[in-house]
Amino acid sequence: MSYIPEINKDYLWWRDGVIYQIYPRSFADSNGDGIGDLKGIIGKLDYLADLGVDGIWLSPIYPSPDCDFGYDIADYKDIDAKYGTLDDFKNLLNETHKRGLHLIMDMVLNHTSTEHPWFQEAKKSKDNPYHDYYLWRNPVKNGKKPNNWLSTFSNKTAWEYVESCGQYYYHMFAEGQADVNWRNPKVYEEMMQVFRFWGDLGVDGFRLDVYNMYFKDDQYRDNPFQFGLTAFDRQKHVYDCDQPEMDKAVKDIRNIIDTYKDCYVVGETFLSSSEKIARYCGNNKLIAAFDFAYTHCKWDATAFRKIISKWEAMENEPIWPTYVLNNHDVIRSATRIGLGEYDERLKAAAAMTILLRGTPFIYYGEEIGMRQTCLRHEQIMDPIGLHNWPFNKGRDGCRAPMQWNNQSNGGFSSGTPWNAIHPDYQERNVNAMIHDPKSLLTFYKNLIALRKQNRALQIGSQEWVDPNNEYVLSFIRRTKSQTALICLNFSQLPAKVNLKALPSVKNWNKKFSNKPDKIQTIENGNLKLVGEQVVVFIGNSGS
Repeated sequence: MSYIPEINKDYLWWRDGVIYQIYPRSFADSNGDGIGDLKGIIGKLDYLADLGVDGIWLSPIYPSPDCDFGYDIADYKDIDAKYGTLDDFKNLLNETHKRGLHLIMDMVLNHTSTEHPWFQEAKKSKDNPYHDYYLWRNPVKNGKKPNNWLSTFSNKTAWEYVESCGQYYYHMFAEGQADVNWRNPKVYEEMMQVFRFWGDLGVDGFRLDVYNMYFKDDQYRDNPFQFGLTAFDRQKHVYDCDQPEMDKAVKDIRNIIDTYKDCYVVGETFLSSSEKIARYCGNNKLIAAFDFAYTHCKWDATAFRKIISKWEAMENEPIWPTYVLNNHDVIRSATRIGLGEYDERLKAAAAMTILLRGTPFIYYGEEIGMRQTCLRHEQIMDPIGLHNWPFNKGRDGCRAPMQWNNQSNGGFSSGTPWNAIHPDYQERNVNAMIHDPKSLLTFYKNLIALRKQNRALQIGSQEWVDPNNEYVLSFIRRTKSQTALICLNFSQLPAKVNLKALPSVKNWNKKFSNKPDKIQTIENGNLKLVGEQVVVFIGNSGS
C-alpha cells in the first residue's frame, strides 16, 4: 500500500485537493494601474471556488524593488504597496477561508533584496552589526574573485564588489539578490520568525523558494568541473548548495509548521532530484517538494511513466508526491506540448496530473490553455532574458496577464498591463469557455470534481496497467472499497490497452472522458481508445 500521510483524517486539504498558483502581478488588477493586486484576487475567489481547487499559492507579495519581480524581498513582514496593504491581505485571507479555501505564502529566504534594510546596513562597513547577515569575502591575490561560483541568472561570477567594505558579496541569482548567511544564529532566528509571523496571521502553508541553497560551504571552495552547455552547468554544485546544515534547518522549519493546524510546507528543490527530495522530505522534515523532471518531460508515455515510477519507488518513505506542469519559471505546457490551438492533448495532460497519487498544482491560466507569449527584445524585463537573450528569452512569456474575457486587455486591467497579453485573448478566455461543455476549462472543472468525489483518486494506492505500452499511460488507483482505472492515449492515432492483468473489479459504474461518445467497453481484456483520449472507469474493489 502506498504511503498516505495522516490517513486517519477524512479530508486533508493539501493531500486530497488541488492547489492553484497565482502570480499576483498578472492575475487581476482592481485599480487600473496595470498590475494585479490583492483586491483583484479577492474579486476572483468565487471563480476559484467554483473551479474546485482547495488552496491558492501566491507568488511573493512582499515589498520589493522588483529586480526579480518579487523574489528580491525588502521586508519579510509586510505587503508591497502595489498589491495593497497588510489589512488587504488579512481581508484576502478571511475571504479565502470563508470559501473553504486555503492560502500558501511564498517564502524566499535564501537571499534578500540589496534594498533590504539589513543589506543597506551591511554594506556600510565590515564592523556593522548587520555585515555578517550576508556572505562577504575579501579579494584574493591580483584582485581576483573569491572563488569560481557563478550566478545561475548571468552565467558569470556570483561575486559583486562593494567599495565601502572593500569586499565582495555573493549572489546566486541577480546582483540585487544578496544571499544571506544562514550560519549566523541571528539570521537563522530571523528566518524562523518569518514563518511564525505569517502562521500567526492564519496562513495555511508555505512554499520554500530554492530552500536547499540556504547554506554554502564554510570554506568557500571552488566547485569542480563537469561537462555542460552553459558556464553554470559546467560546474558540479557541491559547495554552493545542499550543505549538511540543511538537514537541521528543514527539521526546525517543520517543528514550527506543525504548531499550526494542517499547515503545509512544500519546497522548490534547486537542481532537483529524487535523491534530494528523499533527503529533505518526510517525517519531521518538509512535507513535500517539487521534482521538475515532470515539468520538463517531453510528451511521451514511456518518459512520463519513468518519472512517475521514481515517486512510486519512494512509496515506503513518508513523502507525498507533487505534480506540476507549469509555474512562473517555465515555458507554458500549452506551448511546450500543445499543437497550435488544439486542446485535446492538454486535457490528457491535465487528467494525468490531477489523477496521479499526489498533490496536483495548477498555474493560473493553465485551465484555459494560455500559451506562452512571444516578446521582442525591447519588451524583455526578466533578468534571465536580459542576460541571456536570444538563447534564453527569460520568463516574461509565462507571466502574461490572465485572460478573463474578450474585452480590453482580456479583462485583466482597465489600464496598461505591466506585461504583454497574448494576442489570442479574444478567443481564449474564461468567459468564452466557462459555459462550453467541451472546453478545456469545463474539462478541468469536471476533472477536479471527479477527484473530489472519489476517494480512490485522492488517497488510493497506485499501480501501473500495461506498463510497456508505448502509446498509452494506464494506471489504477485503489482503496479497500473503490478502484479507479485511468487510461491516457498519448498518440493522435487509435491505440489499445491490455487490461488482462487488471485486478478483479465489480460494477464499473462510472465513466469519464474528454470524448465521452467514444468510450468503448472492455472486451477480451482489451480497451480501445481513439486518438488523445482520456478514459476513467470507477468501480468497487474486491473479487
